[in-house]
Amino acid sequence: MEITIGVQNVTREIALESDQTADEVSAAIAAALAGKSALELTDSKGRRVVVPTATLAYVEIGAETKPRVGFGSI
Repeated sequence: MEITIGVQNVTREIALESDQTADEVSAAIAAALAGKSALELTDSKGRRVVVPTATLAYVEIGAETKPRVGFGSI
């Protein structure tokens, strides 16, 4: 799934592709906003992204993409 993170006073967004589910990402965001000093997420290549909670502007969680099977057209 694609995750986009906005940081205050920074013009570029942080975009990453993650193997985590939407519920796991939401739980990490809620935990960070509840008192942790940083939001930590792991991308699909195993790299960790750490954003200080004080500078967090928004987090957009994209839809989970399921791999397509077959040759059918939509």
